[in-house]
Amino acid sequence: MISKHTTDLVKDRVDIEEVVGDYVQLKKKGQNLWACCPFHGEKTPSFSISPAKQIYKCFGCGKAGDPIQFVMDIEGIGFQEAIRHLAGKYGIEVEEDEKLTPEQNQEHTERESLLIAMNFAKDFFVKNLQSEEGRSIGLSYFKERGFTTQIIEKFDLGYALNGWDLLLNAAKKAGFQEEILLKAGLILQREGDPSRLYDRFRGRVTFTIHNISGKPIAFGARILTKDKNQPKYINSPETPVYHKSDVLYGIFQAKKAIRDLDNCYLVEGYTDVVSMHLSGIENVVASSGTSLTDGQIKLIRRFTSHVTVLYDGDAAGIKASLRGIDLLLEGGLNVKAVVFPYGEDPDSYSRKVGSQQFQDYLKENSRDFIGFKIGLYKDEIAKDPIRKAEVIREVVQSIGKIPDPIIRSVYAKEASGLLQIEEEIIFAELNKSLIKHQKELYQKNKEEKEADEKLEELIPIKEQALSVDDMLSLQERETIRLLLFYGVEKLGDEEGTNLSAYLLSETEGIDFQTPLYQKILAEFRKTLAKQEVPGIEFFTSHPDEEMKKEVIDLITPRHEISTHWHERFQIFITTESDDLASTAFKNVLRLKRRLVKKMLEEAKSKIKESEQSGEDTEKIQELLQVFMELKKVQFEIDKELGIVIG
Repeated sequence: MISKHTTDLVKDRVDIEEVVGDYVQLKKKGQNLWACCPFHGEKTPSFSISPAKQIYKCFGCGKAGDPIQFVMDIEGIGFQEAIRHLAGKYGIEVEEDEKLTPEQNQEHTERESLLIAMNFAKDFFVKNLQSEEGRSIGLSYFKERGFTTQIIEKFDLGYALNGWDLLLNAAKKAGFQEEILLKAGLILQREGDPSRLYDRFRGRVTFTIHNISGKPIAFGARILTKDKNQPKYINSPETPVYHKSDVLYGIFQAKKAIRDLDNCYLVEGYTDVVSMHLSGIENVVASSGTSLTDGQIKLIRRFTSHVTVLYDGDAAGIKASLRGIDLLLEGGLNVKAVVFPYGEDPDSYSRKVGSQQFQDYLKENSRDFIGFKIGLYKDEIAKDPIRKAEVIREVVQSIGKIPDPIIRSVYAKEASGLLQIEEEIIFAELNKSLIKHQKELYQKNKEEKEADEKLEELIPIKEQALSVDDMLSLQERETIRLLLFYGVEKLGDEEGTNLSAYLLSETEGIDFQTPLYQKILAEFRKTLAKQEVPGIEFFTSHPDEEMKKEVIDLITPRHEISTHWHERFQIFITTESDDLASTAFKNVLRLKRRLVKKMLEEAKSKIKESEQSGEDTEKIQELLQVFMELKKVQFEIDKELGIVIG
């Protein structure tokens, strides 16, 4: 286990903006930072980061927490692993405190063991470049391509020696279990004889695939001989730490440049990425030869909304891969494309023309997807009117994938000019496409709704109007919110009572009906008894996850009042903090009013039960007396609050 001292150092050192900024593109709005949530797909940012409070909160999916919780959620790791990750980021030495129990160790370490095994394999392959075989084959190949020592180290390029079990034996000697090596996809079992194990990668140069935080999670390997019985590339299989549909090659090395330049170049292969880095272009990732997936598109959207797809100079291949552009558009990305001369790809062309000319080519030949797509079919549509009609429909379908209606309209007008066809026809076809999509969506929603309705018989329907209990719970929540925001603030002059002491005094003897709020209130009372007022940080770093999440929900506002109201227009907005004494007093009154209403409901119910059961008049009169006294209390509270009841 990591020591408390190390954990405290990490908590003191981490910064929420830096941690979240490694994964998503942040934009400042008011006092907070906003981004599209990395935990669920969305087009409009609802993910809020508060640098002042060191917390994040998504108003879409409800995810919330501090920097440590964010790393746990985004990486899918435990608390201990998150502390180690952040300690590495901030250069903090990790101190061990005590060993895990065997049960804890088994549950906690499988993922960590896989990552350690992948890191061992990475080091093994990298070290192999210095062997005689590695220098003559692997290093020679990289040097022929112009890869420098710095680039080789930057991407952890390596070489798998041409032997059946060299990695297996080295890993076993280092203490790795065969089971972990199998789960990591580093070794294979021979068919017909599961006891015979051998290396997956042999006699190939290796490309290390990193996750977004820089840990090796998989490998791609290229054969250098012309063996028709062997595939040119082989890749790691899916493992608990590697899901290829959610990974882009080079994302770790590219994420900062993508965020800084607000654009991502998308290529196909490993060597394309490495060669572009050699040319001074670092905002580039590869789909590693697989079809583009929703997970990869969401990964790009964390850092930018602009993508430039680079295509090899092969018209037939480009037309076959146009589906990727539609997926990017559907994902809310702004798409451009660059096509290289015939027979060239980013790797070959960058080596052929040099860094500066390569960069100039990308700038001069970048076209929006409409001009690019129409240009592909220019020769076909010039000779064949029927083919032109088909291309128009294809282009319109692509435009229909764009979620933003204004951008859709702009592209529709551009397509009209390029295709030399009336705007009305383009818009009519676009509307047909959109209506068709809406019908499909409606049918899907209808089917889902019908499925939900079948379940309603098993689920009690909640009444629209809030019950007395609901209203009381909301007021308890408001009391907790005031304690969190203004607990240390004084009511009146500097010598006055602070808000927490006042509210806790006024609620003495009142048990909150909501268990979670009662638990938070108890924490306030316990800490205040030590002559301390628990601040927001006390709860956002609290070990109780339920309590921590609720507190973050309470202190994260969805909207802020613009500073322009006051600074530019001289419009002054009265806030609850302007008169805390009044705010606290009215909160106590409202809380007690809700409590009295609940007691009135209970008294009314008891009177009804007594009348129905035929109890004596004296008992009923006693209950009526209680009811009337409660009504008097309610009347006094209403008068204080200015509530008029007929």
